Amino acid sequence: MNNMNKQTVIGIFDYGVDAQMAAQQLEKAGIPNSKIDVVVNGAADKNSATPAQQPQNRDNDQRTGQFFNSLIDNRDESARYSEVARHGSVVTVHTTSKDEAKKVAETLDKCGAIDVNERAAQQRNMSTSSKGKWTGSNSSIPVVEENMEVGKREVETGGVRLRSRIVERPVEEHLRLREEHVHVERNKVNRPASEKDLANFKEGERTMTEHAEIPMVNKEARVVEEVKLGKEATERDETIRGTVRKQDVEVDKLPPQDKRKGTDKK
Repeated sequence: MNNMNKQTVIGIFDYGVDAQMAAQQLEKAGIPNSKIDVVVNGAADKNSATPAQQPQNRDNDQRTGQFFNSLIDNRDESARYSEVARHGSVVTVHTTSKDEAKKVAETLDKCGAIDVNERAAQQRNMSTSSKGKWTGSNSSIPVVEENMEVGKREVETGGVRLRSRIVERPVEEHLRLREEHVHVERNKVNRPASEKDLANFKEGERTMTEHAEIPMVNKEARVVEEVKLGKEATERDETIRGTVRKQDVEVDKLPPQDKRKGTDKK
């Protein structure tokens, strides 16, 4: 794995499934899917003897070489990356900052990205030592399938709050009130004084009191309504829909290659 420039980070993996898992880890780390490209070239399956034993495609090899030539000015280094990438899967991430590039590089390393210089040396040694030998083994590709797990959690969806406050309103009542008024009336008379008149012929005083009705207000508090809070639980059925991914393995039969006595049949 190497940082080709400040904005492009390349990770090369032996197996296509590892490259896809690395892409998933990058998405979990916050890297948008639009920035991630995964290309499977001659990636080996995990039961094959070596990645170098996989068949090659000349068109793919040419495109891979052109891709690394556009990123790396040093042709020797570009050739090393192209050779390793021909037998593996390439994860390309277009970053926009040095911090993001560092984060991507660390994630690819954790996912098992190849050390290109070390792998290039191994491939050179392997190509010189394996000429003329028969190689073969059983091989398989692990098929990865996603499963969707559905659970539930409790969330607040609303509620009711009761608030009480005092509200004043004007009221009126009509009363009929009684009042007393003392009045003095003087009448002129001319008659002989009687014994009763003579009995009252002395000093003294007499009082007459006035009365009146006034309104009296008395307030009585009465409970006129009760407001209660309660809740009930209901259940409903809901269908959860989603998508899961699964690898499909396609089998292509390779054409025979016959190399005898310097004759190459294509």
